[in-house]
Amino acid sequence: MVEVTLPSLGESVTEGTITQWFKKVGDLVARDEPLFEVSTDKVDSELPSPAAGVLTEILAGEGDTVMTGSRVAVIDETQTASVAPTPAETSAPAAEAAPTGRAPVTLRPDEAVGGVVLSPVVRRILADGAVSPSSVAGTGPGGTITRRDAERAVALGPTEEVTVALSHGQRRMGQHLAYSAQVCPQGFVALEADGSVFARLDALGRTTREGVAVSDETVVALAAVRALGEFEFLNASVVGDQLVLHRGVNLGLVRPLADEGMLVPVVHAAAGLTLRSLARRVADLDERLAARELTADDLMGGTFTVVGAPSPHTLVAQPIVIQPEVAALSIGAVREVPVVVEGTLRVGRRLVLGLSFDHRVCESTSAARYLERVAELLTGLDLESER
Repeated sequence: MVEVTLPSLGESVTEGTITQWFKKVGDLVARDEPLFEVSTDKVDSELPSPAAGVLTEILAGEGDTVMTGSRVAVIDETQTASVAPTPAETSAPAAEAAPTGRAPVTLRPDEAVGGVVLSPVVRRILADGAVSPSSVAGTGPGGTITRRDAERAVALGPTEEVTVALSHGQRRMGQHLAYSAQVCPQGFVALEADGSVFARLDALGRTTREGVAVSDETVVALAAVRALGEFEFLNASVVGDQLVLHRGVNLGLVRPLADEGMLVPVVHAAAGLTLRSLARRVADLDERLAARELTADDLMGGTFTVVGAPSPHTLVAQPIVIQPEVAALSIGAVREVPVVVEGTLRVGRRLVLGLSFDHRVCESTSAARYLERVAELLTGLDLESER
């Protein structure tokens, strides 16, 4: 027998919540095949099977929170699928049907109800029709929402209000940002900056010599990191009555997750990077985020955060400073506007830079000076050599 335990998921992570089992008791599993998904306050991860055999026991059901090192399942390496336990013998915890008299329904695409999850086809139909799964009564076995159920729901449209539980990620995000807003007296300043660097970037090409895409966010982040060398009190943490200045810049980049809040992957040791190397590091984090391969260490240790434009039409956004940091830079969408250059009216590019800051260590004048320096460095970037 092989005991499956919850492994260490990163520095300071001591527990995780089982969000989904990909196998049920009696299933044959291969070594390194995805076995279950676990969610922590830092990252969601798919964990592989440590051995090949038959899954004979599930000791932690979906929704259970367990400590790292705890037993969550048992795999029998000597069994084959033909001698696996019958469904009646399984020990997997089963969710009870809601005592409402209605057939159980799936509340979220990745959440089981009565042991049933949405199929990819049903999930797509409901998402395209903007219909919440929790408003659909499934007519399939065990309350499964069938394709016909989904198509009928989309055709009829929503018929009643529903209550949907916040996801694990949304709850964690809400708790941390509420704490940050409570302990940190936050101020905010914003200014309009020259965006001509982006016209020059378009002329040169929006990729590095290595073929990595260069975004507006990456260009501004490079200038923001370099400006911190002259405003080190913004790359710091408040500990008690003391300000701890960080010698290295660990750059956090806010990334929204559909229905899951957000994550902030970190470019560690960002000071000294060229545009080319920063673009490569950002692309690596984004690729692993999309593939759900980020580790807890990728999300820890940030000292300064950058928030890209939420949409192509967003002029300015006011981020919340994430504790224990003391500042967060927001980037507005780059837009074309009339500008006067040497007495001549022309079309130019402009963007709004904003800074949320901790009033315990900074005031609006210093914050504005930092933004002005970011704007100066942005205009003076040598794109030809940097990319």
